[in-house]
Amino acid sequence: MLRILQQSLQTAQSRVYSLRQELPRLRLTRQKVHYGCQTGDLVRATVPMGKRAGTYTGRVAVRAGGSFNITTVACTVQGIRHSRVRLLQRADGYAYTVKKEEGA
Repeated sequence: MLRILQQSLQTAQSRVYSLRQELPRLRLTRQKVHYGCQTGDLVRATVPMGKRAGTYTGRVAVRAGGSFNITTVACTVQGIRHSRVRLLQRADGYAYTVKKEEGA
């Protein structure tokens, strides 16, 4: 197996979203970690029933209210509750991919 590293891009560090006239519109949260997860963590979510039933493994985008988005290889699943999510790996600024080597 060949492990591939890809560095993630850093996002804006502004603590306030502004309008065109530079007036503050929204203030970002004071916390970085919500319900034990931070945006960019690798997680596995198991949803037993409902519209989103299934198991999803991917990067998480957290919300303060406890509803998470999980981005998998195939799709993005929105609105997964924090109680259904299990942390696999903390975000460290890199995206990891495992590929089979050719000829092996």
